Amino acid sequence: MQNIPVRNINAAQKEPGFLGSFCIRDIRGMLAEKDMVHQLHRHDFFFILALEKGKGHHEIDFVSYEVSDCSVFFIRPGQVHQLMLKAGGTGHLVQFTPGFYDQHDKVLKQQFRKASQLNLYQFDSNGFNRLLVLLTHILYEYTNKHEGYQEAIKANLTLFFIELVRWQGKGHLNHANLYMQERLEEFLELLEENTASVKQVSQYADMLNLSPYQLNAITKGTLGKTCSELINEHILLQAKRYLLASSNQVNQIAYHLGYEDVSYFIRFFKKHTGYSPEAFRHNSR
Repeated sequence: MQNIPVRNINAAQKEPGFLGSFCIRDIRGMLAEKDMVHQLHRHDFFFILALEKGKGHHEIDFVSYEVSDCSVFFIRPGQVHQLMLKAGGTGHLVQFTPGFYDQHDKVLKQQFRKASQLNLYQFDSNGFNRLLVLLTHILYEYTNKHEGYQEAIKANLTLFFIELVRWQGKGHLNHANLYMQERLEEFLELLEENTASVKQVSQYADMLNLSPYQLNAITKGTLGKTCSELINEHILLQAKRYLLASSNQVNQIAYHLGYEDVSYFIRFFKKHTGYSPEAFRHNSR
């Protein structure tokens, strides 16, 4: 999706000793008594906006959210979003590239994956205060850079992700759930990489050495959706990204998504959204 602006972590914010890149900033200083407005764009890094106080609007992959106090927005690389945050907000912005938090511990890696699945966490004041303590420690370590600060940042990030997972109510995984979650992640990665050429449940099941029944059981058991529903949702999301963030013609978008029959793509899009691609583009801008 070449026409969607891609933002990178500023070179001045990179930490040369880190496995990847990382930065944390105080929201109050970023706002400087002015509204923060980010037009439609995407990142090549993880973006976590943790707001103790905040008002505004945040749209992530074409889903709109009201910004409120004690909220955490977690955006994965490649997701499209736009943000309007009103002046007076407080909290922290954390950004890091995928290589930065590269956990080799299986359980910790799973915690991170689970934490990144939701785009919005809405906490009460007590729950958010636990996060605030961790973020304050991370900012201190990042600012002062005492011996072992990199390890201290990663350790506090791990605790931060654990708090997010606990808030989901799924903090304790048994082996069966862990297996299903791992296979789900494998499927979602394949879906991200192969949507244009692979659209059948049976094809993804073969790639994972599973039967279609087993793959559907995994997606239903973890996300409450069939494999076909997830495939269709991903195709529609990609189509919406192209329609709103590029000037490509509908036939070009259909081709990018693996549809040689443009009329079939238009019928598919209208069936699931209620609009033709052109109508969706017109009504959403």
